[in-house]
Amino acid sequence: MGFFDRNREQLANKGIDDARLPPGQYLTERFPVLHVGDVPTYAPGDWDLKIFGLVDKPFTINLDELKSMPAVTLLTDIHCVTKWSKFDTTWKGVRVRDLFERAGMQSGAAYIMGHAEHGYTANLPLGDVLLDESLVVYEYEGEEIEPIHGGPVRLLVPHLYFWKSPKWLRGLELRATDAPGFWEQNGYNMYGDPFLEQRFWGD
Repeated sequence: MGFFDRNREQLANKGIDDARLPPGQYLTERFPVLHVGDVPTYAPGDWDLKIFGLVDKPFTINLDELKSMPAVTLLTDIHCVTKWSKFDTTWKGVRVRDLFERAGMQSGAAYIMGHAEHGYTANLPLGDVLLDESLVVYEYEGEEIEPIHGGPVRLLVPHLYFWKSPKWLRGLELRATDAPGFWEQNGYNMYGDPFLEQRFWGD
């Protein structure tokens, strides 16, 4: 029996429904660190987030202002394209749709581009980021998000592979048309559904 089969068997032995684990994934208790570029550091007050594109009232929000908005705490599973999954992770943040409602979405908006440090981008259909569980998060497991995991703020779209949840988020751009982000330009799938194993172009 191979590693992936043993890992899935262990779920059954623990009474965990293995339907939670997407095909080709293994469950880990760790939180592996994977990213593009160096881990950025911010002096107090340095970080902000720009909401722009097809909106009536573009704005920039700092961390204190973000934390003053109505917050959501979410318990969710996460799945990385490198084949690890982690169950029952807890995050706190602001719903993306609340930010977009504040900006006033224009009728032509159909996609977003998440912009992060080092020029990193990730594209998403608008409908996916308007879901209840799509958040701009600033806490993980009750603490500030560690810089290596994307702190102070990252995007969280947990039903897609985790590359679609950019670390060190700095902008959310509403767009009329789709365009590939960083990894999509390098061969990754434009959507990234882990349960369909949409890792690469053509999957």
